Amino acid sequence: MVPAEAHCRQERAADRILETAVASHGAVVCQVVAGLGGVGKTQLAAGLAHRLSGSGGLDLLVWVSATSRSAVVTSYAQAFADTTGVDGPSSDHAAGRFLAWLATSQCRWLIVLDDVTDPNDLRGLWPPNTRSGRTVVTTRSTDSALIAGRRRIDVNVFTSDEAATYLAAKLGCHPFRLDEAVGLADDLGHLPLALAQAAAYILDRTNMTCAGYRRRLVDRRRRLAELAPRALPDDYPHTVAATWSLSIDRADTLSPTGLARPVLELAALLDGNGILVTVFTSRAVRAYLEIRTGKPVEDGDVTDALDNLVQLSLATITPGAGTVRVHALLQRVVREACSDHIDVLAVTAANALHEIWPKIERDREHSQTLRANTAALGAYTGHLLWTHGAYQVLFDAGRSLGVTGQAAAAAEYFHTLYNTANGHLGPDHPTTLSSRHYLASWRGEAGDPASAAAACEKLLADRLRVLGPDDPGTLSTRHALTYWRGRAGNPAGAVVGFTELLSDQMRVLGADHPHTLLTRLDLAYWRGQAGDPAGAVAAYEALLPDLIRIHENNHLDTLTARRNLAFWRGQAGDPAGAAAAYEALLPDFIRVLGSDHPDTLTARLDLASWRSESGDLAGAVAAHEDLLSDRERILGADHQAVLTTRNDLAHWRGQAGDPAGAVAAYEALLPDLLRVLGSDHPDTLTARRNLASWRGETGDLVGAVTAFEDLLPDLLRVLEADHPNIPLVRDSLEFWREALY
Repeated sequence: MVPAEAHCRQERAADRILETAVASHGAVVCQVVAGLGGVGKTQLAAGLAHRLSGSGGLDLLVWVSATSRSAVVTSYAQAFADTTGVDGPSSDHAAGRFLAWLATSQCRWLIVLDDVTDPNDLRGLWPPNTRSGRTVVTTRSTDSALIAGRRRIDVNVFTSDEAATYLAAKLGCHPFRLDEAVGLADDLGHLPLALAQAAAYILDRTNMTCAGYRRRLVDRRRRLAELAPRALPDDYPHTVAATWSLSIDRADTLSPTGLARPVLELAALLDGNGILVTVFTSRAVRAYLEIRTGKPVEDGDVTDALDNLVQLSLATITPGAGTVRVHALLQRVVREACSDHIDVLAVTAANALHEIWPKIERDREHSQTLRANTAALGAYTGHLLWTHGAYQVLFDAGRSLGVTGQAAAAAEYFHTLYNTANGHLGPDHPTTLSSRHYLASWRGEAGDPASAAAACEKLLADRLRVLGPDDPGTLSTRHALTYWRGRAGNPAGAVVGFTELLSDQMRVLGADHPHTLLTRLDLAYWRGQAGDPAGAVAAYEALLPDLIRIHENNHLDTLTARRNLAFWRGQAGDPAGAAAAYEALLPDFIRVLGSDHPDTLTARLDLASWRSESGDLAGAVAAHEDLLSDRERILGADHQAVLTTRNDLAHWRGQAGDPAGAVAAYEALLPDLLRVLGSDHPDTLTARRNLASWRGETGDLVGAVTAFEDLLPDLLRVLEADHPNIPLVRDSLEFWREALY
């Protein structure tokens, strides 16, 4: 029996495709309508049947519920008896005679094989391709045996416009019910079956609206079954959950048996818009699947299980991106069905994400995909991650934000993570203290070194109390405190602090520990910042062989040491040597980190600066302009590194003979520095100093003197008394006063 057309059925693009089924040689090609359960495949076939019947375009219509071979054979046998008045000796015999009759008949016929589950069920039972007849198959399977030699029509969910039009048609007689209709369509992923059942649920209740249904939908205490209407609309036999459970059962029986369901359960906890295939082939997931199935599981078994999900339209895979997509409502159905073991799934997914997270994040899109999956996992199962100690991946996501150039977002993330850790673990738990450490550090990287230093000082007191002076966490906080004090304007204090810390780390951790080497790296840097570039060069030259021995050449700390060594060689009076060193170093940064990594961009900036110091001023301006464009594209206009590049570009414009251009650039930059970093930030103070100098170079002596007079008290207030910038500003003020008077 042909299903009735659904109430308020939407005309869709697939309807028009179904109308055109004639091949170039004149025979009608079998059409296979494939898609996820609930997208409306049966309705598309029913619509075609009703249109052809209603227009007088059919002499014979046979609708077969093709869920098994016996069902197909029985339907064919009955059709043969109804058509010819002859009963065969057996159903198989009658079915064969029916197919032979179709091949020679001149009548206009349509055979619909609805909901084909297994292509093997149709072996020897496919209707013939003729000029007068046509066959339409609906299926959730994309098995090649169904598609070969036939025309596949992929059916997806409603478009946004189709979903909105459908809800308006169903509920429009009561306009108040349409409140938040667009949001409801988004919540249900535009799935036609889900929208139909939601609309029926809404109409069954006197004052229910789309907004009210949305509130019930997001309430995780309610299961989807509770949101189904009392009577299913359009004579559909199953709820959304039951519709998909049939496909999941089928996928799990395909070889390798027993893997499709647990793989889908893991996918249900992640970001359905794109899950990396490498999550599923990770050691963590394969180990879980081996426990679940009781047999060894290889990478190929897992990818075969994913293919089985794709074959049953339960997932899609984007080959180039290597990502798996799953409908959000299907994810919820699966989560509700596995609630008794969701804790094990959550820990497995968390460990898998942590396992595949790269130590060096070269690909920003790949990093964003990992963060999106971590966010989804946290939203669905966050409390379980904390309960079972599987929260390391949450820290991975925060660090990823920072190392890909989003320092402010990282600080905000760790602020939230600290509050969550505090709530679950208490204020003195090492993990809670670690979240405070990262929060302070990323606040500093976002442009507030003073706040970072203050936060580290408070954290150090708590770590000393809870963990003691020799705990690695305590030593790490001392490192961070010393670093941010230096960044806040006290380089001499940073030298003292790192010297003291190095002694303790040598005693506690040993000379070759990565943290000890990192302290040596930073100590060398702050020696240079404190006015001893030659001492910095000597320290880096002594450190570099140890870094190469312990970390090898491609480690980020090794690359950083090479970059800093080149920088301080330039500061010590060898700009040409610095430029040559950067030219040799930049390809290594690109090879190891990628061209868009923040550290690669910094190396480009340094190379441009040292080339200019060597006399190539025009080249420096061009290089800074190119770099500024890339940094704005990657990091955004308000990132501190972008502001730094604008500062350097303004400087080199002046050096290249355009002091007025330098003044204009600094005047445009300064309001942004004040807005983003604040008036007391070292970069803001440096820009004010540079602006004052270039005003003098343009002949505005009064402006230069006034600017330096305004700047000096602020430097004295913000910086330590022995900071090297203070005598520089005093000398500059005296110089321009003499020029004026």
